[in-house]
Amino acid sequence: MSLEQAKQVAAYRAVDEYVKNNSIFGVGSGSTVVYAVQRLAERVETENLRVTCIPTSFQAKQLIIKHNLILGELETNPEIDVTIDGADEVDFQMTLIKGGGGCLLQEKIVAACSKTLIVIADYTKDSKKLGDQYKKGIPIEVIPMAYVPIKNKVISMFGGQIKLRNAIAKAGPVVTDNGNFILDWIFSDQDLDWEVVNKSIKMIPGVVETGLFVRMCKKAYFGQPEGTVVERNSSFL
Repeated sequence: MSLEQAKQVAAYRAVDEYVKNNSIFGVGSGSTVVYAVQRLAERVETENLRVTCIPTSFQAKQLIIKHNLILGELETNPEIDVTIDGADEVDFQMTLIKGGGGCLLQEKIVAACSKTLIVIADYTKDSKKLGDQYKKGIPIEVIPMAYVPIKNKVISMFGGQIKLRNAIAKAGPVVTDNGNFILDWIFSDQDLDWEVVNKSIKMIPGVVETGLFVRMCKKAYFGQPEGTVVERNSSFL
């Protein structure tokens, strides 16, 4: 089974188990969420469900529109029943690294407005410790004018290396949906207290958000090479 098929089985399982009629559904970002939206569109068609979808990014909004689903926003739907999103890595305590696609701020806002956050991923995202498999670091969304002092401050506090994320199809840095830059922090210590790290980095002036999602995820579905799905529940939620 390919990685894409592993993503699909995880996404379909989560949508089948968690999306109900007359619900508000947070639509995450990334490649695995494409399959979740596909499955939701199928269920809306066959079961005549009414589901209002809240996007976490420009990409998520386009997916909702493409599949003719009901598009909502936080102004009119500030409380979300369930959000299904991907992750770059999930550790044994269900701490997530998110933001490889640059949507971490809106993803975290929508997750924080949700009664339940569900993660869908393939088996390569399942780790004992953060950094075991995902080597691109923890994204930090920052105000552009402050990226150098923030970079220096994080390194002085926790070590490691930080790179300003550069765009692929344009010269210069990636600019998020919110007009900010992204720093990717390649940490050297895997035994850090991620809750403390997250709070400490967020206190630095100019930091908008981090890609650390601590004690937010209720359940994760990992699609396996043989076509099965491994489920993991959080002990905190």
